[in-house]
Amino acid sequence: MQFSLRLESLQANVFADMDRAKSLAMAAGKDIIDLSLGSSDLPAAPHVIDAIAHSLQDTSTHGYLLFHATAAFRQAAATWYTQRFGIQVDPQTEVLPLIGSQEGTAHLPLAILNPGDFALLLDPGYPSHAGGVYLASGQIYPMPLTAENNFLPVLEDIPAPVLSQARMMVLSYPHNPTTAIAPLSFFQQAVAFCQQHNLVLVHDFPYVDLVFQSSIAPSILQADPDKSVSIEFFTLSKSYNMGGFRIGYAIGNAKLIRALRQIKAAVDFNQYRGILNGAIAALTGDQIGVQHTVATFKQRRDAFIGALHRIGWQVPTPAATMYVWAQLPPPWQQNSVEFCTRLVETTGVAASPGAGFGKSGEGYVRFALVHEPDILATAVEKISVFLQSN
Repeated sequence: MQFSLRLESLQANVFADMDRAKSLAMAAGKDIIDLSLGSSDLPAAPHVIDAIAHSLQDTSTHGYLLFHATAAFRQAAATWYTQRFGIQVDPQTEVLPLIGSQEGTAHLPLAILNPGDFALLLDPGYPSHAGGVYLASGQIYPMPLTAENNFLPVLEDIPAPVLSQARMMVLSYPHNPTTAIAPLSFFQQAVAFCQQHNLVLVHDFPYVDLVFQSSIAPSILQADPDKSVSIEFFTLSKSYNMGGFRIGYAIGNAKLIRALRQIKAAVDFNQYRGILNGAIAALTGDQIGVQHTVATFKQRRDAFIGALHRIGWQVPTPAATMYVWAQLPPPWQQNSVEFCTRLVETTGVAASPGAGFGKSGEGYVRFALVHEPDILATAVEKISVFLQSN
């Protein structure tokens, strides 16, 4: 039996690797504290659940859902965006429902890249961004992110031969895994760069609300209000704790939306209508639940950072997301995979190795703040014992 060569590029996956390590630790009798996956442990708001529950009793929601039947959801997404960022959006041509933003970032390269074309990706970055490029038989040029540059790529460092073959650039701020926030001035620079080099500019924006300071994380469309080259992906997984419902959407250039819609039409219909009804309730209802989610992750961030500092592991306090991006202490600075594997084997604490997010992630580890502060404190105690014994 023969398989496609593109599968060779999909062998490694940071989440699958850690899932195997967690399974082995559980089989050995360890109690797992899982800080490796950014899956919120908080519930969706009651009014969201009610909207989905009421839909279940309506048998008209039980059939296939095609694009034109998603009009109410697209209008809700467009209205939310305009109220948030002050930019008008056409819900008919500039919004597309998605089965999570990951579906959009993975499928869009199929609409943009021909075999051998380059995509410019953040390094480290979210793994599905690379996966979509590989599925499209494209090439990846990693844009290194370093603490010295505030985890922003240096666009001037991209070689001219790469740019001549490049078709798209993917950004994502607030950034997973480094937790960095990009200022609007950088987005303006990126838009101008992509316009100059005829690149599609993709912005993955799952952490739009998870910001722990007074300023609002900017949208790429604030730097490209005419939507000349840009498309932005949103999800309800983080702000509204709806990860398991798999609901997101894209907003942006009408031609890009139409192209992605063509790819999507060949792969799937839309979600169950009841899930879209729940998403409409989330976007149009009160945002108290979002505020509670942000406050909860801020409290967890402060508890976890404080505990790490008390054991002598000095890491910066993240301004956004649900993660802590920690530079590994000696002797682990060049082997994040072994650190995470050994940590879960000996303590049951699971984290994500920085190398799993790209070459420039080596030397770091990502902790997801998906437990209450007392459990996070227990995790740090176990980490302390591990560091002392190794």
